[in-house]
Amino acid sequence: MWAVAPVPLDIVRALAATSGEPPPTNAAALVALFEEGGEARVILTRRASELGWHPGEVSFPGGWVEAGEGVVAAALREAYEEVGLDPSLVEVVGWLEPVSPRISAAVVTPVVGVLPSGRPVLRPDPREVEAVFDVPLSELLSCCRSEWWNGRPMYFFDLTEDVVWGMTARVLHALLLAVSRRTAPPASGRVATPDGTRPPAPA
Repeated sequence: MWAVAPVPLDIVRALAATSGEPPPTNAAALVALFEEGGEARVILTRRASELGWHPGEVSFPGGWVEAGEGVVAAALREAYEEVGLDPSLVEVVGWLEPVSPRISAAVVTPVVGVLPSGRPVLRPDPREVEAVFDVPLSELLSCCRSEWWNGRPMYFFDLTEDVVWGMTARVLHALLLAVSRRTAPPASGRVATPDGTRPPAPA
C-alpha cells in the first residue's frame, strides 16, 4: 500500500451528486458513507457463509426492488433489514451507473447516501450478514489493483481480512472515480488465467 490523503465526506457529497431520478432497475444497493477524523468511510458487509448466493463475500447492503417500490426506497429498506441502518439517518446524494453481476439477471443501481450524524449503530442480521465493517476511502485508493480477464478489466481491493472483487469492487471503483477523478493503479503481480478463473476465496 502507499499513502493517500484522506477524502472528506463533503467531496463525496459534491461529486457523487446526481440530478433527476435513478434508472428503474430491478435491484438496488446502498453505498453508505460517514465521516470520522476528517475522512469518509464506506460501510461494507461480509455475507453469511450459509447463503446460497456469494457466501462469505464482501458486499453492500442490497437486494431486489419490490413491486411498487423505487430503487432508493429498496436500497434503504435492504440496508435496514440487513444491518439495521435507520433510513432517517441517510441523506441520499445520488447514484452510480447500474451494474450487473456476471451470472445474474439482476441490474443493480448503487444508491449513494451519506450519514451526516456520523458513525451509526448497526445490528447485522446473522441470517444474511456475517459481519459489517467500514473502510476509509483513502485505504481503498491505496489498495486497488486491476487485472484483465477475457479482455475486460477486473478490479480488486486487497483489505487486511478480505479481497473485494466482482460487482462490489466495480461499484467501489466507480465511486472512487467519481470522488477523486483518478484511475485505479495498474495491475500488480498476480494475473488471472485466460478463461477468467476467479481468485482464491478470502480467508
